[in-house]
Amino acid sequence: MTRRENARRVRHHWPMVGWLWLLWILLWGSVGPVVLVGGLLVATAVVRSFSLPPILPGAVPRPLAIGRLLIGLLKDLVGSGVTVAWQVLRYGGKTSTAIVEVPLHVDSDLLITAVAELTTIAPGTLVVEIDRRRQRLYVHTLPVRDDTDIDRRRKAVQTLERRVARAVGRGRRTGSSGDDASGAVGDLGYSADPGYSTGPESSDHPDQGGSTP
Repeated sequence: MTRRENARRVRHHWPMVGWLWLLWILLWGSVGPVVLVGGLLVATAVVRSFSLPPILPGAVPRPLAIGRLLIGLLKDLVGSGVTVAWQVLRYGGKTSTAIVEVPLHVDSDLLITAVAELTTIAPGTLVVEIDRRRQRLYVHTLPVRDDTDIDRRRKAVQTLERRVARAVGRGRRTGSSGDDASGAVGDLGYSADPGYSTGPESSDHPDQGGSTP
């Protein structure tokens, strides 16, 4: 296989490269330079060495969107780390927690998994269940004192979801009239209107607040 063919394979399979790179970082549990560079090299080598099918057909990299995703992730890591540390020092085991139901718009196994993994990375949040059929995540989070905190956490996860969807490809949002609008990735499984209800009666797992033992 020529160098040009190898380069074309990597370009066509860049979502797989990115996914393997993210998996490498998660397994090492570090974002140090050695882990980042080594993971990228390993992911690229795997894609070049094996005939892997594309996991997101039609995906086109968006460098600016990827940059925003990474910057947002770093801000979340720092902000969440400070918040969790303060809660532990101030309240200890009595920190208020809740399991928050988060409806999703993406309808792709890969994107849902990516959102779940990136949500879990942040200190103080843990995805305890993925309801694939109903497109929902159930996120254990802290601190949660009232409904405002629940809404803020739900919106934070959905903001991350939009960043992930925008970072992985070209897309269109189709309204009821069929006109396109920017901001969603319809051809990668992003639905502007998944048809869910946000009322408590729509969930088998209502948001539950409480305190850790």
